[in-house]
Amino acid sequence: MAKTAIVILNWNGLAFLKMFLGTVIRYSVNSDTIVYVADNGSTDGSVIWVAENFREVKLINLGKNYGFAEGYNLALNQIDARYFVLLNSDIEVTEDWLTPLVTFMDNNPDVASCQPKILSYYHKDHFEHAGAAGCYIDKYGYPFCRGRIINKIEKDTGQYDSQADVFWSSGACMIVQREAWTRCGGFDADFFAHMEEIDLCWRFHKAGYRVCFLPDSVIYHVGGGTLPYNSPFKTYLNFRNSLFLLYKNLPDNKLYPVLLIRKLLDGIAAIYFLMQGSLKSVRAVWKAHMDYYKVIGKLREKRKNVKKLGAGQTNDSVLNKSIVFEFYVKGNKTYNSLTS
Repeated sequence: MAKTAIVILNWNGLAFLKMFLGTVIRYSVNSDTIVYVADNGSTDGSVIWVAENFREVKLINLGKNYGFAEGYNLALNQIDARYFVLLNSDIEVTEDWLTPLVTFMDNNPDVASCQPKILSYYHKDHFEHAGAAGCYIDKYGYPFCRGRIINKIEKDTGQYDSQADVFWSSGACMIVQREAWTRCGGFDADFFAHMEEIDLCWRFHKAGYRVCFLPDSVIYHVGGGTLPYNSPFKTYLNFRNSLFLLYKNLPDNKLYPVLLIRKLLDGIAAIYFLMQGSLKSVRAVWKAHMDYYKVIGKLREKRKNVKKLGAGQTNDSVLNKSIVFEFYVKGNKTYNSLTS
């Protein structure tokens, strides 16, 4: 058994594999680390190319596109390692990026997951949208990061070069303790993609684990490699999965008040999309809410199971403010301005 398994979930990502897989292998593979490519039914020749060019890479052929969440669930079920590193195919790693993450996990057994500093591949002195320098949510379930609030991305000047306990680690690149992954049930397959890592990290907290950011490890992320940021399907997933996330995990005394306000805010977002003439986005929000109501019974059962994990404290990593109000009304567009 290798100590660490780096697992790249691929779906028609041949171009990114050609760009970045060689670097992952050069800076990662050793006697304690194995690289896996788990393929979600690609049709672009990805599997053949990996097999022909990198014999040291272990291939897991899933046969069809199960999405990010279930794809990783199925792949990790086939891997025996102490730590899983979930790594997007559109990421450039740096020399010795892995050692700080593994060492930190070794020294902190109460940490279920941590992430490196995630910078932009195209603007390497700026943070990247999906992860930046550690991730949080506000009181209504809106995610944000140190280094990225809504669509405002900061330049990296070392302002967040401190290890921190955070609410969630980015699915773009996160190291996860196998024991915690198994205990907390892995990703919720019904999310398909987007926000499944937030849901999992919320369960980590409930089970008494910590989630951390580690600045000593640095990687560069292209971003939007599978779904462009302006995709209506991405909009649908984000709005629907936000409701899933809140219903499953909120404490009883906050469940209905928070959901009510969140639904009102989603309505305002739909009006905004309408004013911009983006009818596809309006339809995406509507469909997200309708599909949420269709599975409310199933969510109720999931909520019961989540409660069984425990009631670990998450107050320190949940912003007791509305990030939308802070950003658009008060003009607080950086993490430090939120907490000052």
